[in-house]
Amino acid sequence: MTSPPDATAGTPAATAGSRRWVVLAIGVCAQASACAFVYGAPFLVPQLRDTLGLSLAAVGRYVAAPVVGLLLALVAWGAAADRFGERRVMSTGLLLGSAAMGAAALAPVGDSVARLLLLALGGAMAASVFAASGRLVMGWFPRHERGVAMGVRQTAQPLGVAVAGFTLPTLAASAGTFASLALPAALCLVMGVLVAAFAADPPRAGLAAAAAAGSPYRTPLLWRVHAASALLVMPQFAVSAFTVEYLVREQGFAVAGAGVLVGVVQFVGAAGRIGIGWWSDRVGSRMRPMRQISVATVAVLAAFAVGDLFAPWLAVAALVVGGLVTVAHNGLGYTATAEIAGPAWSGRALGVQNTGQNVFSALTPPVLGAVIGTVGYAAGFLLAAVAPVIATAVTPVRQERSPEW
Repeated sequence: MTSPPDATAGTPAATAGSRRWVVLAIGVCAQASACAFVYGAPFLVPQLRDTLGLSLAAVGRYVAAPVVGLLLALVAWGAAADRFGERRVMSTGLLLGSAAMGAAALAPVGDSVARLLLLALGGAMAASVFAASGRLVMGWFPRHERGVAMGVRQTAQPLGVAVAGFTLPTLAASAGTFASLALPAALCLVMGVLVAAFAADPPRAGLAAAAAAGSPYRTPLLWRVHAASALLVMPQFAVSAFTVEYLVREQGFAVAGAGVLVGVVQFVGAAGRIGIGWWSDRVGSRMRPMRQISVATVAVLAAFAVGDLFAPWLAVAALVVGGLVTVAHNGLGYTATAEIAGPAWSGRALGVQNTGQNVFSALTPPVLGAVIGTVGYAAGFLLAAVAPVIATAVTPVRQERSPEW
């Protein structure tokens, strides 16, 4: 392994070389490992209900605990990354998170309070990767490659969820419901070691000057990026949360068939994030593609509503297309956030970006579920379409400027 690049050597474009792709691969695997824990609990719901006799409301506490811990810690971990560097933050969080996950797996069955606290602590430690891995990617890649790099980084969530889906239910059935958490604990342990050994911090040249420039939140630009990104989470989770239920209950699909269809769309959507990043690199803008995706999202949701009322085939097609379109904005929002915030503030800004998106992702299913249960799918998805309409207006295309790093 070569020594880390000299922090005075200039921009990432001048220093990174091929090593940046190794760092990106480690970052993606670290993020996927954290996601397998934070978003893996829903796959344990049937076993939790069967083995512990829990109601859906009680099970919801176990599902929510890692996400709550994540939300509470994102900005703090981002600030730590700004000050101490990405490698130290990510490796520390992964190792501590692994310990918390392992403790949750081994906690006494009857001690629900202790286990819930450990699940939340695991999520809080996993937040280190959510807050710092984006900053790590931004520092190692020049501007003309960041869209692709962040698109690759954004594939970590669907990959992590896929790992959880393929493994946790089987492990829970054979080893015990909570014992299955030993897998994400082991993954985070391995990645913590790999991050510490190989994921060197990127060059931090110009950091003092960037810090002296002051907070990027003094103008509305970054707030508008956060707002548009959060709003676009609503249609994303409207589609992801209700597609299987709609296909099974309303269109007569088999559960297995609906699940396979959604899984395929998830993988294609992950690849699509890379393509959208490449597109943004070519056009030299993050906000223009993001606004165009927002407009396309409105069209897809409207098409679903029409199909639900008059043409079932159109509704199914719109859900498939929606599974691709509604996830495409993620990498653009994160890239723009880090570029606007600059090297001195990108960790904190990415923490704020992550927090806003996770809040909307948590609120969308119950709120929209209540609406759909009252007035139906067509009206519910038209209501969800209001969010990308507002996002189209909020996205700061004209105010976008070339980043200084």
